[in-house]
Amino acid sequence: MPLYQQAITVLLCTAATMLTRFLPFLVISARKPTPPLVRYLGNALPAAIFGLLVVYCLKDVAWGRPPHGMPELIAVAVTAGLHLWLRRMLVSMAAGTALYMLLVQRVFA
Repeated sequence: MPLYQQAITVLLCTAATMLTRFLPFLVISARKPTPPLVRYLGNALPAAIFGLLVVYCLKDVAWGRPPHGMPELIAVAVTAGLHLWLRRMLVSMAAGTALYMLLVQRVFA
């Protein structure tokens, strides 16, 4: 791909990203109340996205072969438990990821 096509591609990607970031602020006025659909999506989408991520992370687990998904199940349980206890999403995700990496590299290796 020639340099001018690369530059055009980068500019178009930048413009599309900026448009999706700024469009809600241009469309929804700060003076008017937030539309009910936007409030609903703001409440429902985070849980739906994390549910989707859990399904995606567990889709390739070999449940029939040793260790039968034990590292994944332990890490998911610890992540959920930490989140219910501390209510700190970043802490629970980081701890669950670190525990999973420890389990697959050291314990169940």
